[in-house]
Amino acid sequence: MSTKKLKFLLQLADNALILGHRISEWTGHGPVLEQDIALTNTALDHLGQARALYQYAAGLYNGLEAADKQDFFSSPAFADPEMNVTEDSLAYLRDSWDFRNLLLCEQPNGDWAVTVARSFFYDHFSYLLFSTLSNASDATIAAIAAKSLKEVSYHRRWSSEWVIRLGDGTDLSKEKMQYAIDELWSFTGELFLPSEADMVLEAETGCSLSSLKSQWATSVNQVLEEATLTAPAADAWMQTGGKTGTHTEHLGYVLAELQFMQRAYPGLEW
Repeated sequence: MSTKKLKFLLQLADNALILGHRISEWTGHGPVLEQDIALTNTALDHLGQARALYQYAAGLYNGLEAADKQDFFSSPAFADPEMNVTEDSLAYLRDSWDFRNLLLCEQPNGDWAVTVARSFFYDHFSYLLFSTLSNASDATIAAIAAKSLKEVSYHRRWSSEWVIRLGDGTDLSKEKMQYAIDELWSFTGELFLPSEADMVLEAETGCSLSSLKSQWATSVNQVLEEATLTAPAADAWMQTGGKTGTHTEHLGYVLAELQFMQRAYPGLEW
C-alpha cells in the first residue's frame, strides 16, 4: 500500500487536532457566554474530525509492512515495527517533527480578532477541501468529509460574520481586525502549497489543491470587502514548513500541554 494516503490523512487530522486544541483554550474565557459556548463546540467539531481521520490512519499504518513502518515516523515511540497504533498513540506519542499540520493552525490565539482571523482563513480553506473530498473515490474519506462539511459550513459562517462585525464596527475593532488579517496572511500561502501527500487529493477527486486557490481568494476577498477591510497583497512572502515537519516554536508548547498526561503516565486509561 502506498504511504501517501496515510500521510494525507495525518496531515488533515493534525490540522484538526492542533487547531481544535488552540480554540479549546478559549473555553471559559470567551468575551460573552454565547461565544464561549460557540467556540467550545467548534473545538469539539475539530476534535471529532481528528478522531475519525486518526482512526482510519491507524488502520492503514497497522497494515503496513514492517520495513515501511520502520521508516515512517522519526519519533522514538514508534521504533518498534511490530507496534500497532491507535488514534491515541498518533495524537499523544508523536514528537513535533512528525506532525504535518499547517503553521496557521498552531499560531497563538492572541486577542479575539486574531482568533477570528485564524479560523476565517482556515475555515474557507477547509470548506473547499471537504467539499471536494466528499466526492473522493475512497468511501471512508468521502464519508468523513461529508460529515465534516456540515460542521465546517457553520465554522465558515461564524468566522466570516465576526470578520464583518469587527471590520465594519468601531474604529478600534476595525484596527484590530485589520491587524489580525495582516499578521496571519503570511501563513495562508501554505494552504495551497502541495506536499507529496496532497497528491492524494487529485488522485481521489481529480481536483488539485492549487485549483482551489482562486475559489478561496474569491470567497475571502468578498468577506473582507463587506467588512471594509483591505486584503493583503496576493504575492506577499509566505511562511512554509508545517507540511514537512518544520514548525514554529508554538507547536512545542501545544504538544507539551496536549500530551502531558500520556507522557507522564504511559498507557493510562480513564
